[in-house]
Amino acid sequence: MLLAIDCGNTNTVFAIWDGEQFLCTLRTSTHHARTADAYFTWYSTLVKHYGIEVEIDDVIISSTVPRVVYNLRVFSDRFFGCRPIVVGKPDCLLPHEPRVDLGTQVGPDRLVNAAGAFDRHGGDLIVVDFGTATTFDVVASDGAYIGGVIAPGVNLSLEALHMAAAALPHVDISVPQKVIGTNTVGCMQSGIFWGYVGLVREICTRVKAERDRDMRVIATGGLAPLFQHSADLFDEMEEDLTMHGLTVIHKYNKDNG
Repeated sequence: MLLAIDCGNTNTVFAIWDGEQFLCTLRTSTHHARTADAYFTWYSTLVKHYGIEVEIDDVIISSTVPRVVYNLRVFSDRFFGCRPIVVGKPDCLLPHEPRVDLGTQVGPDRLVNAAGAFDRHGGDLIVVDFGTATTFDVVASDGAYIGGVIAPGVNLSLEALHMAAAALPHVDISVPQKVIGTNTVGCMQSGIFWGYVGLVREICTRVKAERDRDMRVIATGGLAPLFQHSADLFDEMEEDLTMHGLTVIHKYNKDNG
């Protein structure tokens, strides 16, 4: 069995892959000080709760938070007796090497999204990931990551409004009933929601024009359904795209390592 771990700036997700499907997906907040023992206590408690009996043979990790990788390595070695594959490290092979400026380090999450999206949809893609940051990953016709765009995440923008302007409250993102808000919360929700609709649509339009070809837009991340439902921005939505990408990279390393 494979344990795929995706560690983002806000949340860390563990998923158990049996070779054909994910048996379960577990989520916790990202904390750089969490020890290997703490990870195992949390993991084993939830696995027992779901009644899953598995033997983990391999672990693959994608982390945008470098400080957590050490404890996840220890977790993998101590409790499963295996050395994890860490996306972005020199010994991790990629199905398609990125084509970016020399010396540029591409975020592991973006490499994983590119691999997962290409495996499911082929090339000429724009992958929009609604995470702590809203990222746009451009995947060439041969599957290579060739660059992208990074914008502030939706919730990060809402939090920044609340923190920087004393009179503005904390609000949750939702689809506004109308564009013109008639109260403070309505004004903020409209600005964020329709602002991000415009941001996504404009960036995708400009990427397609710059590439001079038709490109499919694939969305992932928790807020993707909210935007798709009201604005029809994407060709496809993939809730498990990052996890799928981890299984693709793991299989490539096993087949070519």
